[in-house]
Amino acid sequence: MENNINFKTERAKAQIKKLKGFYIHFTVYILVNIFLSAVIISEKMYNGDSFFEAIWNFESFSTALFWGIGLLFHAIRVFSLNPLFSKDWEDRQIKKYMEEDTAEIEKFK
Repeated sequence: MENNINFKTERAKAQIKKLKGFYIHFTVYILVNIFLSAVIISEKMYNGDSFFEAIWNFESFSTALFWGIGLLFHAIRVFSLNPLFSKDWEDRQIKKYMEEDTAEIEKFK
């Protein structure tokens, strides 16, 4: 019983650690992209572009876009949002292979 409680506590601690890591990653993502956007936009405006021309260029969005894709995969892993290989899918596969093993064992009796 106590072993089960320890296991659940360790799993909860590991999940909290993953969640904390994601929130730190997200915070750094926001802060860095605000800073980079401000620098790029101010540089473009200094070089003679209007505010709207400075905003609508690939340089302003490229870091946020590609880092955002990585952040999305991080979120999928942390929050278990994988629609293709969900927990239900895993449970069905486990049940399927257990039934196959049982049938194979019964065949040799």
